[in-house]
Amino acid sequence: MLPLGIIVVLSYLVGSIPTSVILSKLSHGIDIRHHGSGNAGGTNVARTLGWKSGAIVVALDILKGYIATMIVTKLMYGPIPFNNRTPFEDFTVIQIIAGCAAILGHIFTAFGGFRGGKGIATAVGALVGVATVELLISVAVFMLVFYLSRYVSLGSIAAAITFPLSMLLRHNIFHGELQGYHTLIFFSIGIMLLLLYTHRENIKRLRAGTEHRLTGSHLVGSYKRPDRKGPGA
Repeated sequence: MLPLGIIVVLSYLVGSIPTSVILSKLSHGIDIRHHGSGNAGGTNVARTLGWKSGAIVVALDILKGYIATMIVTKLMYGPIPFNNRTPFEDFTVIQIIAGCAAILGHIFTAFGGFRGGKGIATAVGALVGVATVELLISVAVFMLVFYLSRYVSLGSIAAAITFPLSMLLRHNIFHGELQGYHTLIFFSIGIMLLLLYTHRENIKRLRAGTEHRLTGSHLVGSYKRPDRKGPGA
């Protein structure tokens, strides 16, 4: 059993696992950060290596967030080392902290020169057990925006904004039961701001009209393994 400090470190390390870099090196012998957009995320993998590789990376990145919040946190022992002023149980607070550590690990990976992905997929995994309803709404918004625009970045940005907005509307307009709203709303806004920060270059390209769409032709992968046999072989 482990103290909170080590739980945070372990969650960060789990989030830091560079799934896209590992997969691209094992399957194609390349570092995905040197191809396509240069981002170590599922979208760049899908665009460069094909949709199957991209889907695997996204699934693994979601799993990282889930492992941090639902598995690593169970190694915690004893009370948390601070006064819990939230309406949540101590374990839920630890889950939130571990989830944030995993997201930061994905964005600033310790195993890749602190150069990771945008954090969307890992955030999804981290939020599964913390704000399930709001997460599902955000995922639906992502799918709708992506379907209409074919911009993964625009869908991700819309989902990030939807997360705290849906929480705000659900509690204040529809008067839904939302335990710990006054804590979760600040947490959700923090997650939104972090994800908007990681998409700042995408926002610039969207405004300039130079952002790349993810179309059917991209999903077969644009990278071709070089012929190692040489001319005349």
